[in-house]
Amino acid sequence: MRGLVIKNTGSWYTVHTDDGRDIESKVKGNFRLREIRTTNPVAVGDRVAIEINREGTAFITEIEERKNYIIRRASNLSKQSHIIAANLDQAMLIVTINYPVTTTIFIDRFLATAEAYNVPVKMIFNKMDRFQGVDKEALEKLIELYTDIGYPCSGLSAKSGEGMDDLKEDLKNKITLLSGHSGVGKSTIINKLVPGIHLKTGHISEYHNKGMHTTTFSEMIPLPDGGYLIDTPGIKGFGTIEMEDAEISHYFPEIFTYADGCKFGNCTHRHEPGCAVLKALNEQNISLSRYKSYLSILKDKDENKYREEY
Repeated sequence: MRGLVIKNTGSWYTVHTDDGRDIESKVKGNFRLREIRTTNPVAVGDRVAIEINREGTAFITEIEERKNYIIRRASNLSKQSHIIAANLDQAMLIVTINYPVTTTIFIDRFLATAEAYNVPVKMIFNKMDRFQGVDKEALEKLIELYTDIGYPCSGLSAKSGEGMDDLKEDLKNKITLLSGHSGVGKSTIINKLVPGIHLKTGHISEYHNKGMHTTTFSEMIPLPDGGYLIDTPGIKGFGTIEMEDAEISHYFPEIFTYADGCKFGNCTHRHEPGCAVLKALNEQNISLSRYKSYLSILKDKDENKYREEY
């Protein structure tokens, strides 16, 4: 029997079978995908085969080939990875300029990983109603930066409802991963999109200006107009994995464009003579923040770790 993994609580997976049942399932045996050590061999969004036992639960015996997925390093100094979700039509990264701050390094790490695994990303800037003055200027600059690179950006206020109708249209009949830091408003957005679901919403720590976790497991939520929204726990840091040095620039579209003009084919864009990327950076055709994010991923490879503040 086959079905779709719609919920992952850590030790159990809920599989929605092709004949319409929801069956609690566990993994049978040791799954190894592409020789990567993962904390969760099965992810929400996976198509799987199951064997039902006498108790009415099941074992997952096979994972169908994925069309794509989003993966991150599991924890600081860890060589293991965590698959956030699989078989996505798109991902929506929820960003806040403040309350809490979403850093450009976090944004760029998410975008680079999505590029690596062929997941289209739209950026949603939430809490538009809160930003004035310096925050508003920073917001406008970020939207301009990422729009110019080619990432669709839109503003939203889940609290007031501004932008919600456009968001509903973007989600219709698609499987969408909703991601971002804790506190950026994911649960509030879902509560607006799916009447009656009543997800718990959290508060921002006044001392740290960071969100507190409210979602503790990953789940596919059916949308009233068709499609699914994948809700995941808020991500504090985004450690990249599985990226070779020579490939990393490929996942920054604007850097990749200029890299074609470098003198050396194996240019790392850090110090080599005749580097077209460094020339474009000096001429302000590549954003300094994006270049710093590129270097930070290269540093991950050098030190085999990532830093929590990302």
